[in-house]
Amino acid sequence: MNGEMHVHEAHDRQNGRPVPDAWDVRRVQVTAPDGVVLDAVVHRPAPGFPADGSRGTVLLVHGISATMDEGGAFVRLAQRLAELGLTTVRFSFRGHGESGGGPQGITIAGEMLDLEAVAGHAEREFPGPLSVVAASFGAVSTGLSMPWLGPRLRHLVLWNPVLDLRRTFLEPELPWGLANFGPEPMAELARDGQLLLDGRFALGRVLFAEMARCRPLDGYAAAGPPALVLHGDRDTLVSFDIARQAAEALPHWEFHAVTGAGHGFHTPEHEREAITVTARRLTGETAG
Repeated sequence: MNGEMHVHEAHDRQNGRPVPDAWDVRRVQVTAPDGVVLDAVVHRPAPGFPADGSRGTVLLVHGISATMDEGGAFVRLAQRLAELGLTTVRFSFRGHGESGGGPQGITIAGEMLDLEAVAGHAEREFPGPLSVVAASFGAVSTGLSMPWLGPRLRHLVLWNPVLDLRRTFLEPELPWGLANFGPEPMAELARDGQLLLDGRFALGRVLFAEMARCRPLDGYAAAGPPALVLHGDRDTLVSFDIARQAAEALPHWEFHAVTGAGHGFHTPEHEREAITVTARRLTGETAG
């Protein structure tokens, strides 16, 4: 950790929805093994609960082109978990938010280093059991890290997870993938060394070379703990069917369809459902 300061987050910059007042929220810096400095925020439990993280710590792992806020949903989830006595660590991957590096240098291997560093920080600072909530592309580095991370986890929750890189990015099947990774954008990547995700977020060649080799679902199948998967049934970015089929095939995985939701649980009702179901799982209650 290179530094620490208090931070108060009063609003969701993306959509203006209110964020609950924080009890004890601290911004920290965590350095990855290759020297990249990561921006992170720790939410301590509400008054009346042990402040040392002994009841459990949850890592929130965001998706590609997002930040540790995940559109505000991770902020509100963290505050809900604080109300239940859990510590939460949110962080921005390299090339995202205020963390070091640039988007064109984002790689899956780099994100795995980031996750390793933040998980190590959490384990050193807080003695309780560790859990992970990973959203969208955050499920890729999480899945590939299961050989070492899986045995450490008490709970694993996946939101709209990317489980098949080929069918999401390299041979896309859904509208968002076809628009962003079709023949013209991929020709741009080959020619210029980058493509613009959603017209604004540059991604480089190395990331796509990794996608051809990486199979996050194999990591979950080989070493992952029981998992709860939440997925919007109107997701046009990441396949609902792939996630549902994976949950049906893997032992001890459960699937929760968020009816009417697209990618990211952006409406207040869908977000509230996702947070409620997730909080139940992380506190050991039934997910239903």
